[in-house]
Amino acid sequence: MPTVEVDLEDLELLLGMQLPREEEKLNEVLSYIKGEAKGLESKEIRVELKDSNRADIWSVEGIARALRGYLGLEKGFKNYQIEGKSGVTVQVDPKLSTIRPYIACSVVKGVRLTDAAIRQMMHFQDKLDQTYGRNRRRTSIGLYDYDLISPPLRYGVAKPDEVSFVPLDFSEKLTLKEILEKHPKGIEYGHIVQSFPMWPIFMDSTNKVLSFPPIINSNDLGHVTPSTENVLVEVTGTSIETVQNTLTNVTLALADRGGKIYSVKIQYPYGKIRSMTTPNLKGVPLELGLDYVKKVIGIQFTLKEIRELLGKARYDVVKASKNSLVVKVPCYRVDVLHPIDIVEDIAIAYNYNKIQPQWPKQLTIGGLSSESEFRDIIRELMVGLGFQEILTFIMSSPEVLFTKMNVKPQRTVEIANPRLSSMTCLRNWLLPSLMEFLSHNTHVDYPQKVFEVGYCVVHDEQKENKTCDIETLACVAIHSNASFTEAKSFLDALLANLGIQYTLKEENHESFIQGRTGKIIIEDKEIGIIGEIHPQVLQNWELENPAAAFEININKLRQHILSKP
Repeated sequence: MPTVEVDLEDLELLLGMQLPREEEKLNEVLSYIKGEAKGLESKEIRVELKDSNRADIWSVEGIARALRGYLGLEKGFKNYQIEGKSGVTVQVDPKLSTIRPYIACSVVKGVRLTDAAIRQMMHFQDKLDQTYGRNRRRTSIGLYDYDLISPPLRYGVAKPDEVSFVPLDFSEKLTLKEILEKHPKGIEYGHIVQSFPMWPIFMDSTNKVLSFPPIINSNDLGHVTPSTENVLVEVTGTSIETVQNTLTNVTLALADRGGKIYSVKIQYPYGKIRSMTTPNLKGVPLELGLDYVKKVIGIQFTLKEIRELLGKARYDVVKASKNSLVVKVPCYRVDVLHPIDIVEDIAIAYNYNKIQPQWPKQLTIGGLSSESEFRDIIRELMVGLGFQEILTFIMSSPEVLFTKMNVKPQRTVEIANPRLSSMTCLRNWLLPSLMEFLSHNTHVDYPQKVFEVGYCVVHDEQKENKTCDIETLACVAIHSNASFTEAKSFLDALLANLGIQYTLKEENHESFIQGRTGKIIIEDKEIGIIGEIHPQVLQNWELENPAAAFEININKLRQHILSKP
């Protein structure tokens, strides 16, 4: 859960009202943003937020913006306008396409900054860098004194020893390479760019350096003070959507300080869109059914009541009918992905404490589901056959699922912004996870026999989220005499105890030895595969003993049993 440092007097200035100093009463106010105050004895308090998705309230400006709606100080959608074009153009170097390809900028003029405001802006910038920006790998932020800059600007590349400038909080010029060696931020974030032969650089038309993204700003142009009135905001990164969302939140925080927003034109030499104007402050329409609101909250609101509650949550209703509304979602609410997110805000605006609890209308008795009972039976049988149960992560990578298993890559459910290269997608079969486990346990005595009952995920266009969870059993026996015959004996025992007859059909599969592989068939339906692991797969996993395995779709196995009279 994120914690935001807030200057209480500055928050009151932005709100236009005094807040209670008693912890309990202050927390009643902060509950509208799922916040709880800590450290009230100091001028700068810590607000612990229970909602980790709302980047807009990681700043004191965003907290004030939300509370002004919930406290009735403002009503409805806060419409931020772009006053006009700043005249600034940013030319992007084509070499950045494989390094740090995206940039977005804005100019905010007439900002009223104080020491407290700058300190909290730095807190906000750091919070976005560390969380939403994935420690500056996905996005990083730069703020500059616009009056010292000479447009047009260039987002380019430079060799490590080619460019030198005075980095922020330093007094001597350093090359890019020296910054990574001597500056604290270079030491901390240098790994992001070190693997590339050329590094990102942001410069103006006079070749003055604004920053070395994502490492550090220059001390000359990238130093914002209370006397700064006009600010250039820059965000670079590897995800265009995240870059634009980050720019929006930082820009609006400055706008809430009295600034007026002006757009910047970005010229790209690659991608589908070669010319882009940032920031984009347009709201997004989302349809909301009135019956859905009642179903979730349990209260039959009138259309007028829902409009008022949406206004308190800073939404706007652009269209209304008897059964539904079209709600305009603010540009800074990047956490709103589904109507349930809007319904939650309606409930908060109404006040959870006013919702009367109800006893369940039906008597229910706790117990295991039939699926859980069947799963436990399979586990007991596998343990009885001498196998040890393991648990592995459902997240995996193409290297584990395909390359090391000697099979061609297939379509998987990928993670949009993976934090680890070893966890970039969801597994579509279970056996690779067991092989990976065995490769980490070569120091353990053989024979080793392991199994897992776990979920795999495959694409399914018929489902609401376009994916389907499949429960699977996989087991591997590895030792000097492991063979197809041994694996088949385990399969015979497992299915015999379940009262199921099966047949095998010869199959060619790159993960198994040809001629020692078969499909597991039950009443003409394929439910799994069995075989001896191919020597190339064993070599890929650095395993020196033969191995035999099988994998079964538990969903299909359970359906077969349920279909029996």
